[in-house]
Amino acid sequence: MLRLARVVALFVLTAIAEIVGCYLPWLVLRQGRSWWLWLPAFVSLGVFAWLLTLHPSAAGRTYAAYGGVYIAVALGWLALVERLPLTRWDLLGAAVALTGMAIIALQPRAGPH
Repeated sequence: MLRLARVVALFVLTAIAEIVGCYLPWLVLRQGRSWWLWLPAFVSLGVFAWLLTLHPSAAGRTYAAYGGVYIAVALGWLALVERLPLTRWDLLGAAVALTGMAIIALQPRAGPH
């Protein structure tokens, strides 16, 4: 369980860095916010890429498992930052995605990581 908690926590931080790095340019381009938001966006995307390197699995496996957590965090962002209510379909989709992440991330370690 500790391994799962560590993996999920790292994935959540990674997802937040990616979402911030993409949301700030969205604010600039779609809502006319200050162009200065590009700077923290670039930094956030750099942090996102660095965080992906901290995972012990092979890159492709890491990206595949990360996708499940990204879906759940993006829906959390939708509810908390954009203040849009989640539907039961959003919640079901997030549950399915997180199940897939757990299957990929917690598989037995028999070969190359």
